[in-house]
Amino acid sequence: MTTTTALTSDEPSLKKQKLDNGEAAAAALSKASSESSTTTSRLSQFEQLNKMTTIVADTGDIEAIRKYSPQDATTNPSLIYKAATMPAYSALVDEAVTFGKGDLATVMDQLAVNFGEKITQIVPGYVSTEVDARLSFDTEATIAKALRIIDLYAQKNIPKSRILIKIAATWEGIQAAKILENEHGISCNLTLIFSQVQAIACAEANCTLISPFVGRIMDWYKKRDGVTDGYAPKDDPGVKSVSEIYKYYKKFGYDTIVMGASFRNVGEVLELAGCDRLTISPKFLQELTNSTEVIEQKLQKEDIREDITKIDMNEQTFRWMMNEDAMATEKLSEGIRNFTKDIISLEKVVESKV
Repeated sequence: MTTTTALTSDEPSLKKQKLDNGEAAAAALSKASSESSTTTSRLSQFEQLNKMTTIVADTGDIEAIRKYSPQDATTNPSLIYKAATMPAYSALVDEAVTFGKGDLATVMDQLAVNFGEKITQIVPGYVSTEVDARLSFDTEATIAKALRIIDLYAQKNIPKSRILIKIAATWEGIQAAKILENEHGISCNLTLIFSQVQAIACAEANCTLISPFVGRIMDWYKKRDGVTDGYAPKDDPGVKSVSEIYKYYKKFGYDTIVMGASFRNVGEVLELAGCDRLTISPKFLQELTNSTEVIEQKLQKEDIREDITKIDMNEQTFRWMMNEDAMATEKLSEGIRNFTKDIISLEKVVESKV
């Protein structure tokens, strides 16, 4: 499955004039602030957010990616399945079927790469291609599949530097990513992140990027606590989880990129303004484009002063902490099952053409 991602800039600063008269200085500053605010308010929220955070398009719809021109783009098996059933992309399916010569696994790999190739023609950054979720507990098979995907991209003259191999953040998946990163120079996007322990294990494995799932975390707590009206953005459990991961990474100097994913509303997106990257669906990208309300940067590396304790990570610690986190355990398993379901559905679409 393919995945792509998009990116940032910096906000202008207000310069104060040096005036001898205190009242004149105050008046000038007030006027300048007003003008600055007016200028900012003319920017869409998309444009404002793009100055604070790398924006990534979360879709397999190539035309939607083209519309917003992100730096990168992300997809998953569910998004690829949806896109592959659209008439506009039937040629990509047919090409993969022809290439596979009756071998379903080859057809599926080629289909993912076909979508990825098209996306690389639009975005300048990464394309994330996802390994079959059914390999989530098999380190060696995950490595083999990743190398196969990279080889298929190479056959299309797309270098591995453009690709993120997307892997579920099980212990086995994280170990596969560690080998891919450190022995093969292949960048990885560890997905289905629901806990700090997963995030720490990924950082210790030197993974390029992680995708913590904001909305799915919120879903779990909303159901457990019987919340009907949702949460205020600052109280959203998913937002809090990503914020904590971001602060931990910055506190201890990890280079792994934090990319918030799986949003349920624009409020969650804006509450994470300043996160390394945010992968956002076309629906919310449009909402951000339509609004000019001023937004505030919530996460900044310079503000990380909290007393955070470093966790020594190993397999036993990972498995124990996951065991103690019912939400993370349930949502990781559920995510793998759902991605598998959509892979099987896509295989049925492909099989009808083989």
